[in-house]
Amino acid sequence: MHPQWPATRDLVLIGGGHAHALVLRKWGMDPLPGARLTLINPGPTAPYTGMLPGFVAGHYDRDTLEIDLVRLARFAGARLILGHATGIDRGLGEIAIDDAILGPRRIGYDVASVDIGIHSDMPALPGFETHGVPAKPLGRFAARWAAHRDGPDRAAPKAVIGGGVGGVELAMAMSFGCGGAAVTVIDRGKALDGIGEGARRALLDAMAARNVTLIEQAGAAQVTAEGVVLEDGREIPARFVTGAAGARPYDWLRGTGLELTDGFIAVDARLRSVTDPAIFAAGDCAHMTHAPRPKAGVFAVRQAPVLTRNLRAALGAGTTRRYDPQRDYLKLISTGGKAAVADKAGLRLSGRWLWRWKDHIDRKFMNKLSDLPEMTPPRPPKEAATGLRVLTEQAPCGGCAAKVAQSTLSHALAQLPVHPRDDVETGAGDDAAILRMGETRQAITVDQLRSVTDDPALMAHIAAHHALGDCLAMGAAPQTALPILTLPRATPTLEARTLREVMAPAQAAFAAAGARIVGGHSATGAELAIGFAVTGLLEAAPLTLAGARPGDRLILTKPLGTGAVMAAAMAGDAPGPVVADTLRAMAAPQIEAARLLRGAHAMTDVTGFGLAGHLLGMLEASGVAARLDLDALPILPGALELVQSGTRSTLHAANRQVADRVEAPDDPRCELLYDPQTAGGLLAAVADADAPDFMSNLKGAGYTANIIGELAEGSPSIRVA
Repeated sequence: MHPQWPATRDLVLIGGGHAHALVLRKWGMDPLPGARLTLINPGPTAPYTGMLPGFVAGHYDRDTLEIDLVRLARFAGARLILGHATGIDRGLGEIAIDDAILGPRRIGYDVASVDIGIHSDMPALPGFETHGVPAKPLGRFAARWAAHRDGPDRAAPKAVIGGGVGGVELAMAMSFGCGGAAVTVIDRGKALDGIGEGARRALLDAMAARNVTLIEQAGAAQVTAEGVVLEDGREIPARFVTGAAGARPYDWLRGTGLELTDGFIAVDARLRSVTDPAIFAAGDCAHMTHAPRPKAGVFAVRQAPVLTRNLRAALGAGTTRRYDPQRDYLKLISTGGKAAVADKAGLRLSGRWLWRWKDHIDRKFMNKLSDLPEMTPPRPPKEAATGLRVLTEQAPCGGCAAKVAQSTLSHALAQLPVHPRDDVETGAGDDAAILRMGETRQAITVDQLRSVTDDPALMAHIAAHHALGDCLAMGAAPQTALPILTLPRATPTLEARTLREVMAPAQAAFAAAGARIVGGHSATGAELAIGFAVTGLLEAAPLTLAGARPGDRLILTKPLGTGAVMAAAMAGDAPGPVVADTLRAMAAPQIEAARLLRGAHAMTDVTGFGLAGHLLGMLEASGVAARLDLDALPILPGALELVQSGTRSTLHAANRQVADRVEAPDDPRCELLYDPQTAGGLLAAVADADAPDFMSNLKGAGYTANIIGELAEGSPSIRVA
């Protein structure tokens, strides 16, 4: 857990390459007070180059191949933005991003570093975009290869365009991974150029033994569904074609105004752009002007300590250091099976012992990025008041898991004196209050969340849709919103950046719902908290909790498990892809779902009190009982496994106080009934005859809705079977 110092400077890492992954680890061990760190990467993980051939050959599974950037970012105290960088506006000090959830957006920076790797796409080769797969970026290739390897064309011939070391290594792994399938390597010039003659001979022998055919001095003219057509007219049959010819930079770098060499960012011995001292670059996307080298992961790994030091210096701490790469390095090239060839100083070395050495090196690197020190909350002092240790055993959760317990809230509200007003039609107890002004009815509600993500823009989007939930559940058309913001302490410049990041997605979310932001309040504090007071207009009678009837079907529009996943994420225990899926689920709007559920008898949104707590509120108001189908409960990927491992949010125990009214089997899925949900789904009671139409419409609109049970006569209680 890192102390929350006021932020004074923004450092943005663009890309989750090997150098940046190591920067994150080192930063987590020794963060720089005052520096706000951000990582931008298209996905929650980044594949490790060195283990790709082993994955293709079947020696490693996909998880072994992936660097978990979510865990690394959490460990480093960095916010992670899932998206592609698309530009750098150096005049404004902003980075343009195509956010995977929010769409186009921009964030500010004071210092930025680029480590986005390269790609091997072949846009000029006819048919490649449709029928080919570039070997880089690795994530896309790995997914396409896994589908091919496990599909009906597994034994079919394959082709690799590009006969460098990477292409040849990939070809042998492809053959081995598909039981000796034929693979053809096509190179416009001389294959395996640039390595020692001894290693080249050893690799040519290994290719022959692996059913890999080499075609040199021949260019590819077209890629078709049947294979590759060469420039001389020959047709090479292949059901899987990959491009591994050369290293290509990403096109968006051309628009940055930075000096480029062959499209790569030109950097000096400090890994700074020769154009702009506020921009650094490392890994394959950088060209070292003082010491040009081929594209190889070994340089990115060895750049990391120097890059970390120089980034800190650029932020005002310490002095810079030169990076002088070695002239030669040992290359360990796998040959499909668990054997490898070594290339250094022209020697010919090969054998299984070299693969074991390579495997050891690769696993050591990955272990360094996965075996992170445990993230535990600060321990209370030896002498403390009774009860303090219980409250500090687990770091407090964010989102709806930070709510006051339902029983505590109900007891407190019951003590308040009631002052009747003729214009208050529905007060505390339902999802929103209903105010009557002449013939007009207005719903009014408020919600505020502690942050579940360090990305202010994504948090604002989630909080906005969460706040809309109560209004939508009442059947009201959203009208206005008033933000209630607590921003972490920072310089005025960084406060302004944060405020812009919060307000833009909030405005977009409310505008999509037909509402308008009409004011608000902001303050500074220890951590980010975002809330909204929302009003909505009712054209008909409100949809309250009290309208459910025996025989109704219960529809839930979102999966359960956000509380458990985010609790695990705070502790660094949740896999990155699981966290990413959960954030996407929380960010999914429910506006259209509410519209499609018009005609329901009763509706609520499932949030902090969990499915059991919110369902019991409906049952009490309607005077009915519920039967839930355990197999029909939608569950977020990875959430059940975390619950089975003992993960619970800090509100889980309080939500479980209603368990005496829930008859359920001894099944870990039942614990998710008490899991607090942030921006959870709508829970609607609909007539049995109408349920199929409701479900068809929801599914057609892309919602992961399920019929999870039905209502029956009886005292308010839940039976799960």
